[in-house]
Amino acid sequence: MSYRITGLEPDQFTPLFGLSDAELAEQHITRHHVTEPHACPDRVTMVDLEPGETALLLNYEHLPVDSPYRSRHAIYVKEGATTPYTQTGEVPDVMQRRTLALRGIDSGGSIVDAVLATGDGIEPQILQLFENPDIAYIHAHYAQRGCFSARIDRA
Repeated sequence: MSYRITGLEPDQFTPLFGLSDAELAEQHITRHHVTEPHACPDRVTMVDLEPGETALLLNYEHLPVDSPYRSRHAIYVKEGATTPYTQTGEVPDVMQRRTLALRGIDSGGSIVDAVLATGDGIEPQILQLFENPDIAYIHAHYAQRGCFSARIDRA
């Protein structure tokens, strides 16, 4: 069995790119100028932004389901990101360098199972969660701050 990790579609954020800080603030969004490596994980390209790059910090509904688990949280998006990450059978470095909460979600939007994983232990946990036929997909969250990282589907 294999899996596919997909970054967020950039088109939903494109109208925000280039807005003034005041215009962003009206939408409860802030612009961050990255000063340290590994401080801003982009949810489109699935890489850590480099010092000198800019990211938008915004509230994003990552689980728009009709269940008690409906959820939204803060995420970083690289300003100007155009191509979403999508890879089969590969966990990107941005995820491997952080502890992840992997949440197995059923077709009704409820969490069926969840585990914590880091580094080389992430892939085996993904595969083990997908052994459960009730799990339709997995949401990965950065465990320390609880932010949504990426959706993981069977490939």
